Amino acid sequence: MNAPLTRRHALAAIAVSTGSCLTACKKEDQPAPGAGGDPKAAAGASIKVGEFASLTGKEATFGQSSHKGTLLAVEELNAAGGVLGRKFELITEDTQSKQGESASVVRKLVSRDKCIAILGEVASGRSLEAAPICQNAKVPMISPSSTNPKVTEVGDFVFRVCFIDPFQGTVMALFAKNTLKAKNVAVLTDAAAPYSVGLATFFKEKFVADGGKIAVEQKFSSGDKDFKAQLTAIKAANPEAIFAPCYYTEAGLITQQARQLGINLPIFGGDGWEAPELLTIGGKAMDGTFYSTHYSPEDKAEMVATFVKKFKARWNNEVPDAMAALGYDSALVLADAIKRAGGTDGQKLRDALAATKDFVGVTGKTTLDAKRNATKPAVIIEVKDGKFVYKETVNP
Repeated sequence: MNAPLTRRHALAAIAVSTGSCLTACKKEDQPAPGAGGDPKAAAGASIKVGEFASLTGKEATFGQSSHKGTLLAVEELNAAGGVLGRKFELITEDTQSKQGESASVVRKLVSRDKCIAILGEVASGRSLEAAPICQNAKVPMISPSSTNPKVTEVGDFVFRVCFIDPFQGTVMALFAKNTLKAKNVAVLTDAAAPYSVGLATFFKEKFVADGGKIAVEQKFSSGDKDFKAQLTAIKAANPEAIFAPCYYTEAGLITQQARQLGINLPIFGGDGWEAPELLTIGGKAMDGTFYSTHYSPEDKAEMVATFVKKFKARWNNEVPDAMAALGYDSALVLADAIKRAGGTDGQKLRDALAATKDFVGVTGKTTLDAKRNATKPAVIIEVKDGKFVYKETVNP
């Protein structure tokens, strides 16, 4: 289903009219990012944009989806002539879903490739590795979908186009209370993932503040395969539902093993569940589970329907998930900021990004607040009969 992806590739602008072409990145002279170079001096040169994503490894679905959305946006921008008379050159690096790899590849994108901006990552932990590098170099970084609040707290050159976990945690606490009618919830947290820890914290704060009770909290570490000990402890606490704010690689196994232990309670999570592989891993056990995310391909809005149609045509009839939609929006937000900045000077581009307001994208209107976070609605998805089904939208 997924097209093969090389570790390092760039978009050749001249091939856009007949389809995209991924080639080895060529070296071009360009003003150093953040150095205040005169954009006129590089008139006609491509605009180098770096992207780092988990194209391989245990969370490869995240990176591949985000990359496909980003690449689609770049292809469309180039087909329309680019921005300010210059076309984009997308240089993509694979983080391999490994700790420490993000810092290495982003350092290369900034120092060696002289990219004027960086797009990525999906996982908050990997964005947190790269953010200090971009901040120190004064190269704007836009995460499409890292929701941990700490990501943009690194500095004023770090942005995101997704909602953040305080909102997502609140959404799921309200969902547990109002839709699931649960008053007593167990929480199963990945102690090794900043995303999971943060989302669990915000969920618990809101749920308890609204009169709910946390029956028990159990922990595990990313990459674990056996959750029966934690699930047995949860079963003994007799909760009415289980909140598992983790990634799809563990969510499917957790749900499958819970059903094997006779735990037939509603299990729900956050946008880390967003992946077709969730159904492959969890199988029929996933029916009756729920998660929050950033958009639904079932949305009837014209821009969403157009995006889904174009994405399916480009990627062998694959239905775009939220990571693809956010990757697409992140590239368009960057292009809009470059246009408003009148060039690619680091400081001016940063200021233009910070001023982003009511930018209409596939995942809704993007307005960045003073902390460079996007305020957007959340969507609740239910797994029903082996399919992802839109359930409801929750506005900020």
